[in-house]
Amino acid sequence: MNSKSIFKLIYVCIGIVLLPALTRVEAHEGPFDRKIITVLRPIIRKQSKWAMKQKPLTVTAYPAVRSSGGIHDFYSEGDYWWPDPTDINAPYIQRDGMSNPANFVAHRKAMIRFSQIIGALASAYRIHPDKKYVQQALVHLKAWFIDTETMMNPNLLYAQAVQGRFTGRGIGIIDTIHLMEVAQGVKVMENDPNFPQSAKDAIHRWFVAYLRWLTAHQYGKDEMNAANNHGTCWVMQVASFASLVQDKALLNLCRERYQTVLLPNQMEKNGSFPRELQRTKPYGYSLFNLDAMTMICHILSTENESLWMYTLPDGRTIRKGIDFMVPYISDKNKWPYQKDVMYWDQWPIAHPALVFASNAYDDNAYLQIWSDLDHAPTEEEVIRNLPIRNPLIWL
Repeated sequence: MNSKSIFKLIYVCIGIVLLPALTRVEAHEGPFDRKIITVLRPIIRKQSKWAMKQKPLTVTAYPAVRSSGGIHDFYSEGDYWWPDPTDINAPYIQRDGMSNPANFVAHRKAMIRFSQIIGALASAYRIHPDKKYVQQALVHLKAWFIDTETMMNPNLLYAQAVQGRFTGRGIGIIDTIHLMEVAQGVKVMENDPNFPQSAKDAIHRWFVAYLRWLTAHQYGKDEMNAANNHGTCWVMQVASFASLVQDKALLNLCRERYQTVLLPNQMEKNGSFPRELQRTKPYGYSLFNLDAMTMICHILSTENESLWMYTLPDGRTIRKGIDFMVPYISDKNKWPYQKDVMYWDQWPIAHPALVFASNAYDDNAYLQIWSDLDHAPTEEEVIRNLPIRNPLIWL
């Protein structure tokens, strides 16, 4: 046998060994999931390659000199708050919808980066369960949740502070929507043999502690009772984290809150969200709230109880909310309300509401719209308002 034949034989043998792993997801998923994989595969390949090269950066890497907390405490400043032009020493004043670029958001950016890294690695793991993705994810997970030198404290006491007014606020809890794909990434990879039980237990303890704070502290209670997207995002986060640690009581609480508070109090009969339409960025906020509502339905639906099918006595259901926005996602020029004061041109993108609704209702029209939209936005404000960027890990 000549050298050319030997190399050909080696290539075939390698293919026989690797093919089952490379096609494992496709072999166990239906046409819907394979379509999603086809759309996302090039993006996942690029993002996971980037994620494999990243070093962990947690809140401790960015000292916040204006924070009332310590180095391990997450800190951010309210986006829409600005210095008073009449008095530089006066408390900040609000300009709704207008983000102040001078405010401290380094911790939020670090958390978004963390979410992007874990989401990319977990997505790659779903397609090809290689231990390298688990090992790289653990480096970052340990830094954020376990290592006493770099970990983040499991609370948000100092989030969305306002200079001269608040050292922290309940509405700052919305900043940790970017831990949802971290928690989901852990769910995807934690049963791999290369994921130590000790690390799994420690990460779960962190989320248990954070859930305790979210539900017991007054900031958490305030956010839970918020009447707009903040209340929606509280339920979405608690549902996500409770799903990781299997807290059935909290899962039931979230399910009940969706049915008795969120849907009846936030949705109009035509499927719109009036409180979001009243904002200075009604288009972006309507999309954001719809994404959060549909994620609640996705996370909390069971074989015995589907929130996708839950209908109020007057006919309101989450599908009405989806169908209200779909025409304006397909053609933003049809939007009958005012344009957003900022970032109007950057929306829409590949919203998770579309891909998960397509799955829930077996509607390819939703999936086609999703497929044609931008799956890798670069605008920071858009990324901030898109906590679910890796739908593959949720299926």
